[in-house]
This record gives sequence, C-alpha cells and structure tokens, in this order.
Amino acid sequence: MLLRKKGFPEMGELLLCRVTNIQYNSVFVNLEEYENKSGMIHISEVSAGRIKNIREFVAEGKFVVCKVLNINQERGYIDLSLRRVSGGQHRTKMDELKQEQRAEKLIEQLCKQQKKKMEDVYLQVSEALLKHFQYIYQAFDQVVAADIDLAQFDVPKAIAEPLKAIIKENIKPKEVLLKGTLTLETYESDGIALVRHALDLAEKANPAVTITYAGGGNYHITVKASEFKEAEKILKESTEVAIAVVEKVKGKAEFKREETA
Repeated sequence: MLLRKKGFPEMGELLLCRVTNIQYNSVFVNLEEYENKSGMIHISEVSAGRIKNIREFVAEGKFVVCKVLNINQERGYIDLSLRRVSGGQHRTKMDELKQEQRAEKLIEQLCKQQKKKMEDVYLQVSEALLKHFQYIYQAFDQVVAADIDLAQFDVPKAIAEPLKAIIKENIKPKEVLLKGTLTLETYESDGIALVRHALDLAEKANPAVTITYAGGGNYHITVKASEFKEAEKILKESTEVAIAVVEKVKGKAEFKREETA
C-alpha cells in the first residue's frame, strides 16, 4: 500500500502497524499509514489479563491493528493499544485498507493508460484528496454516489477527468438491502380492499420499496438504498403508513424486521 500520511495520527485513531521489535515488557511497531512514524505497545496494552510470554500474542514482521492512546509530538512518542481494538473494529479497519488498495489499483490503471509513473501520479492525487478525505477511496465513492469531479479537490484536470471515467467503470454504487414481514389483517366487510389500499400506500411512499404477498395476511417488504440510514428511514415510513390504515379500523397490523448478518 502506497498510502503515507504526514504529521501525527489522532487520539483514538485505529492504525495498521507492523511489529519491528519485541522486548520483555513492550512491543515496538512502525505506523504503516504515516511517514516515518513508530510507536510502542506496553505489555499491559497487548492483551487483557496476565501475560507470561509476550511473544504468544505478537511476532516480528506481523501486522496488527492498534488504537492510539497517547501522543507526545515533542519527543515523537506514540503509545498504542492492541487489546482495546475489538474484533469488529479490526475487521472494519482491514476492510478500509482493502478499499484503499483497490483505489491505488485504479490509479495504477490510469498510469498504464497515460504511460506515466505511478509514484508521480499517486503523489498528485493523494496530496490533493487527503486534505479532504481520510482515505482516497472515500473520494472515489463520492465520484460514484454524487458524480463529483475530482478537479474540485485540486486534482489536476489532466488526471481528474480520465480517472473519473475509470472509477465509474470499475466501482458500482453501494446498495443497502433491508427486509421484513408486514402482517395486515382486518375483519371489515371491505377488508381485502382496505389491506390492498394500505399496501398500495406503503409501496408508493418511495420507489425503493417493493412488497410481495407471502400468504396468510403476511407480506414481504424490501427496501433498497445507497445508505443504511436512508434505507431505515424509508422502511420505517412505508410500514407506518400501512399499519396506520389497518389500525384505524381496529385491525391487526405489525412489522417484523429481518435480521441482517
């Protein structure tokens, strides 16, 4: 990975580190995302509980995800923790780095097209985009989601336009899928028409909503959106519309969300 940020990390930031030296009560690492920066993990921050042999948890040359605990810029000291990084945080960090490597591959593709050196082009792109984003891939996501031009972030036009074309060709818009079951029952004489009306209102509440019959007064409802919060909002609004119609005539109405993995 080519990413190398300047300066110091922030307190609480999660970092990819490479173990360089292991002592009796401490571990020394290189900060892989920052230029010429190293840090230390005290034995108490390697793992919870008593540690008899620190080498049972870390090995020289291996990569670990650490959390920044303390920074002394004057002395250049950076204290890190391994044990305070949860499994979920570790996975999220590694996913971010995989996306960043993918972004670098797209820049490399541009370099091959234009017959330019990767180091030169990457430097121009990274220096411009990392002033506005934590990672380059975040800017690329915005290109896909909002059709932004990289030139507005000071990427040279000769690079920005062809790079945008490569990004849109290789990265598809994100899609969040939420599902659940809507149960609607009423004993009114025009109950079938009333339920149909409720479902029609729910489906028309947003074009991202799809409803299919599941039998026995149950209906599968699916929402597709680019962001999780947006999908949640659409799902809530559409189901509430249908439930309100049925509850108004004292019918049975409820929604059960399908748990996501």
